[in-house]
Amino acid sequence: MSNPLKPAVYFIGAGPGDPELLTVKAHKIISQADVIVFADSLVPKQILQDVRSDAELVRTGNKTLEEIIPLTIERVRANLSVARIHSGDLTLYSAVGEQIRALAAANIPYELIPGISAFQAAAAKLEAELTVPDLVQTIILTRIGGRASSMPESEELSSLAAHQASLCLYLAARHAESAQEKLLQHYPPDTPVAICFRIGWPDEKICIVPLAKMAQTTRQEGLIRTTLYIISPALGEIGGKARSRLYHPEHSHLFRNKLW
Repeated sequence: MSNPLKPAVYFIGAGPGDPELLTVKAHKIISQADVIVFADSLVPKQILQDVRSDAELVRTGNKTLEEIIPLTIERVRANLSVARIHSGDLTLYSAVGEQIRALAAANIPYELIPGISAFQAAAAKLEAELTVPDLVQTIILTRIGGRASSMPESEELSSLAAHQASLCLYLAARHAESAQEKLLQHYPPDTPVAICFRIGWPDEKICIVPLAKMAQTTRQEGLIRTTLYIISPALGEIGGKARSRLYHPEHSHLFRNKLW
C-alpha cells in the first residue's frame, strides 16, 4: 500500500504535550509520515505513540538547523514525507520562519499545520477565561530576552505590563526575579499568577500565587525551563463574577433578537 502523503515537509504544531490535543490532521500526518523529525527535549514520547513502526525517527535535541534542514531536503528529494514536529504552535517561538525560507529556496514543498499553544491548554486546566468583561479584554503573549533571542526595545516587559492585560510569559523561568521586578512596576503585588510547568505532560504542575511570590515559588519548585506564567486579573475571584454580554438574554446580535 502506497503512502497517501506526498513527499514534502509537514511542519506540525504538536501542542504542549497531551497527544489528545493534536489536531486530527496533525495526528494523521504523524501516523503516516516516512520520517519524523522532532525535538526530543520538548516533544514528549506520547506524541509519537502512533508513528509507523518503520518510520525513521530523527531527534534534533543536539542538532543545529544547518544539520536539520539539509536532512529534510534530502529525504523529500528521496521521495519521502517528513513530519517536522514542533512543540506548541508554529506561530510562537518555533524558528519555523528560517526553515521554510530554506525549503522554498531549494524548491522543496512544505505545509504548516497549527497546534494548541501552552497558554490555551493552561487556561483550560485552570478553567479560566482570560478575557473577562469590564476587567480585561486583551491577551499578550511574550517572552524574556535571552542568549538565543533579544527583545525589541519597544516590547520590553515592563512596557507591556503597563497594559495590565492577561499576560502569558514564555521562556522566563531562568529569569523569574527580573520578570517579577518588571511586572510589579504596573501590576499590583497580589495579582494572581499561574505558574504552569510542562502542561500536557504526565508530570505537569500548576500553582497559583500572588505576583509578589512568583520568583520565590519558581526557585522553590526548581523550575528552569518548560514553564509558562499567566499573569492576569482574570484569575482572581473577581474574574468569576463578571458575565459576558454575548449570551446574555438582553443582548441582541445578528442571529438572535433581543428578548425585551
